[in-house]
Amino acid sequence: MKQISTIVNTILACTLIFILFSAGLPNFNAHAATPTPTASTPQPQAAACDSTRSVQVSGVAVVNVTPDRALIKLGVQSNGRSAKEAQAKNSATINQVVKALKAQGIEAKDIATDWYTIEPLYEDYDSLRIKGYRIYNIVEITMRDAGKSNDAIIAAFQAGANQVVDVQFYTSELRKYRDQARELAMKAAKEKADALSSAAGSGVTCILTINENTQSNFYSGGWWWYGYNSNQNLMTQNVVQNAAPSGGESPTLDDGPLSAGQISIRAEITASFGLK
Repeated sequence: MKQISTIVNTILACTLIFILFSAGLPNFNAHAATPTPTASTPQPQAAACDSTRSVQVSGVAVVNVTPDRALIKLGVQSNGRSAKEAQAKNSATINQVVKALKAQGIEAKDIATDWYTIEPLYEDYDSLRIKGYRIYNIVEITMRDAGKSNDAIIAAFQAGANQVVDVQFYTSELRKYRDQARELAMKAAKEKADALSSAAGSGVTCILTINENTQSNFYSGGWWWYGYNSNQNLMTQNVVQNAAPSGGESPTLDDGPLSAGQISIRAEITASFGLK
């Protein structure tokens, strides 16, 4: 009986081994049939960028923009025999000016004190005797409709303002036009690099460096003004691309001393390109 049990166990063990071997055989055959990968055909490499052979150029672009905002600084100067008297006069006048500006549709958040000072008035230059006090109160007004700037100034002066300290026109989309100027400046630099390399019998392959002159020049009042760190030597080789005026015609201003005209947004870059 014991021998029969041993024989049965042996047969079962052999059957189990055969089943396991049969299950693993297809995988073995599949692995054996997998072809050995061959080396891929080498792809052509792009031309290397040689930084030892380069051309350096600069580019400037000016985008002329019609302003849609104005920043006006109006002042009220008041005198009094005492500081209290001067303060009372000034406060009354400023309140009237602010009221008149609000009547023009200017919101309170766009009217702010820019500068305030009070100083003694002496009888003469060498005297220490004070004969009175003078207050300068400067109000800054943000005009969200540049076309109404003259109306705002007239209303403020009728209410008691007696100084126009400053008027600046600007655009609310400065980022948009500055990006446009940068793009045009880069295009100008690339065109110059192509022309110079072609004249030398070569060509450009890649760009190595780009630098922006953050102290770019700006146009105001009929004069070009230069930033503190601007490299004026670059002006000898600048290529300027002027964009078409943006924003349509200048805002119409009622009869008055102000004319919005157009403002110029300028970008200046230097770049170096590798040569073939």
